[in-house]
Amino acid sequence: MEGAKISFVALLCFFCFIQNAFAIWYLPGVAPYNFEDSEAVQLKVNKLTSVHTQLPYKYYSLPFCTPEHIEDKVENLGEIIRGDRIENSDYEIRAGEDIKPCKILCTREYTAEEVKAFSEKVGYEYRVHWIIDNLPAATVKFLQDANQETYSVYESGFPLGIKGESEENKDGINYINNHVNIKLLYHTSEEAYPGRRIVGFEVDPESIQHDNVDGDSKKIPMTCEHHENVPLMALRIPEGKDKLKITWTYSITWEWSPIQWANRWDKYLLNTDSQIHWFSIINSLMIVLFLTGMVAMIMMRTLHADFRRYNQMQDEEAEETGWKLVHGDVFRPPSHPLLLSVLVGSGVQVFSMALITMVFAVLGFLSPANRGGLMTAMVVLFVVSGVFAGYFSTRNYKTFKGVHWKKNTVMTSMLFPGTVFVICFILNLFLWGEKSSGAVPFATLVALVALWFGISVPLVFFGSYFAFKKPVGEFPVRTNQIPRQIPEQVWYMSPIFSILMGGILPFGAVFIELFFILSAIWGHQFYYIFGFLFIVFVILILTCAEITIVMCYFQLCSEDYHWWWRSYLTSGASAFYMFLYSIFYFFTKLEIEKAVSALLYFGYSFIMAISFFVLTGTIGYYACLFFVKKIYSQIKVD
Repeated sequence: MEGAKISFVALLCFFCFIQNAFAIWYLPGVAPYNFEDSEAVQLKVNKLTSVHTQLPYKYYSLPFCTPEHIEDKVENLGEIIRGDRIENSDYEIRAGEDIKPCKILCTREYTAEEVKAFSEKVGYEYRVHWIIDNLPAATVKFLQDANQETYSVYESGFPLGIKGESEENKDGINYINNHVNIKLLYHTSEEAYPGRRIVGFEVDPESIQHDNVDGDSKKIPMTCEHHENVPLMALRIPEGKDKLKITWTYSITWEWSPIQWANRWDKYLLNTDSQIHWFSIINSLMIVLFLTGMVAMIMMRTLHADFRRYNQMQDEEAEETGWKLVHGDVFRPPSHPLLLSVLVGSGVQVFSMALITMVFAVLGFLSPANRGGLMTAMVVLFVVSGVFAGYFSTRNYKTFKGVHWKKNTVMTSMLFPGTVFVICFILNLFLWGEKSSGAVPFATLVALVALWFGISVPLVFFGSYFAFKKPVGEFPVRTNQIPRQIPEQVWYMSPIFSILMGGILPFGAVFIELFFILSAIWGHQFYYIFGFLFIVFVILILTCAEITIVMCYFQLCSEDYHWWWRSYLTSGASAFYMFLYSIFYFFTKLEIEKAVSALLYFGYSFIMAISFFVLTGTIGYYACLFFVKKIYSQIKVD
């Protein structure tokens, strides 16, 4: 009893330590900050993004007003991989102090090349991203619900300029937004806490041809003083080799809001398809649960009938038929056992990473407020999960009577991570060529390789060593020395057809959620419904398991005992449909205009597909292994 108490206390302390570690490293800015009156509020600049190129750039890649010393804020691994580069700015903001009508940030004269750079970014509809108190800048968007009632949501960032030939501008000339109206929403509660808590960061950009102030930052342009009542000329971007002088200005408005600090992200997380999203998820859930219930019922009734028939047979009555006939070959090792073991181990690694990540996300550790936390957690957990990959890969390989366990371990630690790394490295070369902030710096690549070879690979060997030392369990039936000849199969039981048919149902369980995930990634939206994602993940596990068991049962009834690879590929085929859907999504939903951007999209989509392949394939494999062991342990075999 005392030992159990000590173990429980130790486990509780370990959980508290892990929780504190995640709070320190993964939850920056969770505690609200109370700004006192006239206290300086820092505006940080982040990046420039566009849905037309999918190539993020550093804010200061364009010649905006630059501070005397640019300071890079501390970024985690996830922020670097996502292309976030957070830096300081010269905007002077103080809590509770409005700036009206405007204040000059700087006046600069740009060369023709710099003007062209601005024009290109405006032409691709780039949006500017800022941060105040860990809140991203947003523009207000008004929508109507089903009752024709208007409500507002936030759209992340604000446009760099107005593109020619757009809905707002029909004259074909690009205009640059050189003035921003910043509205900071705050909440106060004299009883609960002192000061102001920022609960909203709205930016309304404008293009204004300011009066010439000759660089005097203290002089307010006449255009600022009268722009509310007098129509102003927009600041057009000249074509050709003309220079351009731009005066950058801003205004600040502080406005009280009833929004509580804990709910300040709500407007960022609302989206136009919220009702469709809920309906689709519930509909998908009901359909999949109904199908899996039907499959389970049919399988149980059919198998019970088989058990009764086989066990009631007298030895002299009749010859064996159906799946019992192949009992002497059903556990014969598959072809290419090493490759199958490696894929199973990689699938377990991806499964462990996905499951733990979603658990932390559901608990709120990886909310959108924790910028870069999701990507960081996925990388770290994938590296740590190498121990599971080594254990299960070697365990399977030993089950197949393999002798080259060291080779199996090395391939487990190299094949899947190496494939992903090579694809990412090639894509990264193109990002370097485009000088995009989405390119992972060389130092970060070295750090990732160090994580791979310094932590993941040793953990794979560690897990493999324990699996090698552990004895392998016995199969319920013996394997014959001479393999049985497989009869000719009907067309619908051919490997290709049955595998492709089996992959449809798992894909059907996730394709609704896949749409929102792709929209979040490529539409630069916030994805936050991790509870629904976890439910879909559970549905995916059940669907992969049941469809693989059904197809395996039909295969064994047809006296085809080559089920090892078939069980992996049946559920793994859903990755093929995922990649096809990503192609469909590219041509129907995206507006990508650059070849490099298209290459990035399909490269990352391929990584998603192979990750989904090893994940679903492994689920189907273990479900089928459990099923085959179970049914052959229930029959009497001489």
